Amino acid sequence: QVQLVESGGGLVQAGGSLTLSCAASTRRVSSYTMAWFRQVPGEGREFLAAVTWGQNQVYADSIEGRFTVSRDNAKATLTLQMTSLKPDDTAVYYCAAQALGPPRGLSYGYWGQGTQVTVSS
Repeated sequence: QVQLVESGGGLVQAGGSLTLSCAASTRRVSSYTMAWFRQVPGEGREFLAAVTWGQNQVYADSIEGRFTVSRDNAKATLTLQMTSLKPDDTAVYYCAAQALGPPRGLSYGYWGQGTQVTVSS
């Protein structure tokens, strides 16, 4: 069983930056794909970025180069650096991990509880 805990969410003004972190309960995730998603109330979960076990980074087009994903296998952590934040980025951000499956899909077997990001205009 893998537990994921996100942190770093909060309130930020438009144009600002924020860094989210995800801590996994086991370094076994070094062989997993780890990803970030977000969800707005009433809408589906949206893929943002992922890092495969081979350290390949995959991004959603909607990010427009504003977000950077990275992982530290020694610490079993995943990070999302967000810049030029917009009010539309307001959502609950989730960390996810999976052993197999397409990086952009929703088939991740492990999810964190989410962290709220609010961007004020």
